[in-house]
Amino acid sequence: MKTDVFERTVKLPSTAAEAFAWHERAGALERLMPPWEKAELVERSGDGLTPGARVNLRTRIGPFSLDWLAEHRDYVPGKLFRDVALSGPFAAWDHRHEFSDTADGSCELRDHVDYALPLGALGRRVSGSFVRGKLAAMFAYRQTLTRDDLRFATDHSRAGAVPLRILVSGASGLVGRALVPFLTTQGHQVARLVRRPARGRDEVFWNPESGAVDLSALDGRIDAVVHLAGAGIADARWTEARKREIRESRVKGTRFLAGALASLSRPPRVVVGGSAIGYYGEGGEDWLDENAPRGCGFLADVCAKWEAAWAPLDGCDVRRVFLRTGVVLTPAGGALAKLLAPFRAGLGGPMGNGRQWWSWISLDDLVGVIGHAVLSETVRGPVNAVAPEPLTNADFSRVLGRVLHRPAVFNAPAWVLRLALGQMADEALLASQRVRSGVLAASGYRFRHEKLDTALRHLLGRVV
Repeated sequence: MKTDVFERTVKLPSTAAEAFAWHERAGALERLMPPWEKAELVERSGDGLTPGARVNLRTRIGPFSLDWLAEHRDYVPGKLFRDVALSGPFAAWDHRHEFSDTADGSCELRDHVDYALPLGALGRRVSGSFVRGKLAAMFAYRQTLTRDDLRFATDHSRAGAVPLRILVSGASGLVGRALVPFLTTQGHQVARLVRRPARGRDEVFWNPESGAVDLSALDGRIDAVVHLAGAGIADARWTEARKREIRESRVKGTRFLAGALASLSRPPRVVVGGSAIGYYGEGGEDWLDENAPRGCGFLADVCAKWEAAWAPLDGCDVRRVFLRTGVVLTPAGGALAKLLAPFRAGLGGPMGNGRQWWSWISLDDLVGVIGHAVLSETVRGPVNAVAPEPLTNADFSRVLGRVLHRPAVFNAPAWVLRLALGQMADEALLASQRVRSGVLAASGYRFRHEKLDTALRHLLGRVV
């Protein structure tokens, strides 16, 4: 069988042993899955990367799904591991991950893949260049993410520091699904708050509606809490019932969790709670930092009450951080996922007059900011989780169109958005919020994506 070769090398800001250890930790495979691919981990067996261990992935192409079963073969700690496909979309797949130290104290990771397409020469002729482009995009994403995650570890390393045990609520949500593998590959232990009976020591049962939580699983065992749970802001039209659900899922749940943590004999050292830049309401052309006053509207009211719901911890020595998050960008869900279909069809464009400011953050930076907030003792109180360079909605649309090689000239009139979405249109799409983060700048957080163009190219696989 004739095989083709794909190879790509990246320099990493760590030793080969450290980079290899990152790949061995729980969550590494999930961390490396490109967000534009519809893939999920179905099953794993065996011990990590050691020979004989297997991983079963399921990929989706339209309405169809295809399983990809791979087995690890070679294993040289700090130097090499290899995986071979036993079944899947390729006629053959043999991937060597090779690590080597360099003279300056960093290392190189070389991904070397020998692969063959189905149908032999016909398969190469029909889809060879397409597949090679897909591989180039995938490995550019994987290697960039690995490099940036290792840089984060270096930036936040402290002599004598030990891994933390971190409790996460909303772990199955859009942000939580990215956060958990980010934390575990950084070497931390993660426990998830779940609403069903806990399965094992890495899950903790809670039900804020009924007032139930397994305190015995928390006391003395949790160093930090990241609280992300809450009904989706833009998942449904804002009826009065839906607004009540949005508000209560955040305020009631946070107040209940704060009370439970306050009752522990040893509360966590830090809690990082969700919030949003909706706190500021309509800001026009003004720059808004963490000292800006609360605005008006439903979202401003929800955010203010959400942050205040941590009050039961007032008498405890617990550092509190409130993440006022901007528009979170990932093709896996949220605003960007909703925009992709019309923009790819050439029907995208500004919303309303397009002059409103959109303050955004890539999902990779958001999980980095959360990790930074957990680990940085100087970070406390409100933190604007936004990239340094907001854009007007018109400029945002132009950049997205340029990255997708599509026009972005079809304006969505404000009256149409209001007719379709009601109050949500004014507060979530048409409100102008030109936000910057003084706290992140002062505390030394290094953004992965300061500019929208580079963020979108990374997230959508347009960097090769």
